Amino acid sequence: WFLAWMGLEINTMAIIPLMAQQHHPRATEATTKYFLTQATAAAMILFASTMNAWTMGDWNINQISHPLATTTVTLALALKIGLAPMHFWLPEVLQGLNLTTGLVLSTWQKLAPFALILQISQNTNPALLTTLGVTSALVGGWGGLNQTQLRKLLAYSSIAHLGWMIIILQFMPALTLLNLTIYITMTSTMFLSLKIMASTKINSLALAWPKTPTLTTLIMLSLLSLGGLPPLTGFMPKWLILQELAKQDLPITATIMAMSALLSLFFYLR
Repeated sequence: WFLAWMGLEINTMAIIPLMAQQHHPRATEATTKYFLTQATAAAMILFASTMNAWTMGDWNINQISHPLATTTVTLALALKIGLAPMHFWLPEVLQGLNLTTGLVLSTWQKLAPFALILQISQNTNPALLTTLGVTSALVGGWGGLNQTQLRKLLAYSSIAHLGWMIIILQFMPALTLLNLTIYITMTSTMFLSLKIMASTKINSLALAWPKTPTLTTLIMLSLLSLGGLPPLTGFMPKWLILQELAKQDLPITATIMAMSALLSLFFYLR
C-alpha cells in the first residue's frame, strides 16, 4: 500500500506543471483544486492502509480486510477519479485546462486509481460500489444537460462512464476493463478532434461544418458513440453491463442505469 500511495503522489506531482503551464488565473485555480483533492485522497489512502496494517498486520493490497479501511480506501479512490458524490472538482478543473492536458486528465490519470480499485473490488462493500455507480451515472446525465462548454460536458460524460464501470466491477471486472478501454479510445478521439478544430464551446462546433466536414462527421459519430447509441461501439459495454446486471437479479439498478444513459444521450444528441 505504501508503494501504491507513493506512485499516486508522484502521478499527481507530475501532472501539476502540465496543468499550470498556461499562466492564466483559471489554469492556476484548476491546478490548485486538483492538487488539493488529490492530496486529500492520497492522505486518506495512506491513513486507511496504515489502519489496516495496524489492526490486521498486513500491508498487502489484495489482503485489505478491515471494513472501515476498505470503505475509506474505496471512497478515497472514488475522490481521485471523480466519482459522484465526490465529483465536484472534476468539471471545474477540466474547464480550466487546455484540451491536451484535459485529455491526459480524462484518460491517463484514471489508470492508476482504477488498477487499485480493481484489486480491492472483491473485498469492498457491494452496496457502496452500487451507490457510487448509480449516483455517478445520474449525476453525469443531469450535470451535462445545461452545459455549453465542451470541456465541462466531457467531464460530466467522464463521471457517467465511470459510474457504469464501477457498477459492474463486483460482478465482472473484465467488463469494467473493456468499458475503460473503449471510454479512453472515444475520449481521446473527442479531445484530439476538438484540439484540431480549436473549439471549446458548442456554438463554435456549429460553425465547423463548412470548414471541416470530415472532422465534424467524426466528432458527431464519436459523441454518439460516447452516448451509447447502437450500432456504434459505445453501445456494446452498456448493453453487456445491463445484461450482466439483469443476470445478477438487479432489475431496478439496471433500469436506473438505462434511464441515466437516456439523460446522457440527450445532451450528446444536442
